[in-house]
Amino acid sequence: MTEVISYAYAVARDDDGSLAEALTGLPGVAEAPVHLVRAGDRAEVVVAVSPVPEQDFQEAALRANLEDLDWLESVARAHHRVIEALAARTTVLPLRLATVYLDDERVRRMVDARQEAFAGRLADLAAHTEWGVKIYVEAPAPTDRPAAPPADEGLSPGRAYLSHRKAQRHAREDAYRDAEEVARRVEAAARGHAVDRVQHRVQQGELAGGPGENVVNDAYLVPLRDAESFRADVTRAAEGLSGVRVEVTGPWAPYSFATPPEAEPQTGAVP
Repeated sequence: MTEVISYAYAVARDDDGSLAEALTGLPGVAEAPVHLVRAGDRAEVVVAVSPVPEQDFQEAALRANLEDLDWLESVARAHHRVIEALAARTTVLPLRLATVYLDDERVRRMVDARQEAFAGRLADLAAHTEWGVKIYVEAPAPTDRPAAPPADEGLSPGRAYLSHRKAQRHAREDAYRDAEEVARRVEAAARGHAVDRVQHRVQQGELAGGPGENVVNDAYLVPLRDAESFRADVTRAAEGLSGVRVEVTGPWAPYSFATPPEAEPQTGAVP
């Protein structure tokens, strides 16, 4: 028989006791059913959890599984699916991917010990959502050969090459200057709506999610009443400037603003 442990998705507020309905029939990680754990019978702060195979989340196994893109995608999708189901009903504090406990009793002790802090943060985040803002530079990449014959046919091949590279360099420099201007515009526009901001590491390769170089990857906490104004004002930040693209995504559960770092369980820990 496979031993199981408790996978924790998010902390949430369950004021009227109806939150379990949002989880009915919803598969979690490893297709397991999701349920709620609370500190006491009348506690409003709950944690969404499900049983998962212990062998998949032990330190060595987890390290290997996180390198398996298929396994990681499956867990991430299930994790997000549960959080979004909760966020459609109430305010949530998403926990980090692969946060596990030895059993539900350990989860209950954790939420009991931190109930006051969790309740306070849930109150702070009520009626707010997270929006992502990425800025991309789409300047032309350097090439070894001119894209077209030089305007001055009298130039030697060597001088034509140097002229072409100089033009490319200037185009890239202009694009990065424009990106700095767009970043200033985005910050100014967001400042009128958002109440908090987190600057994430820029994404590279497949994680960048689009053409161009990702140079800004920020998350903003925005009141629900300002959501559409925030989106419109930030999207307009790149108008009139070529070679720069602004991508606005959301609304999301407040992943970037959920829990202070010192209060987060360790990923893969089995307390």
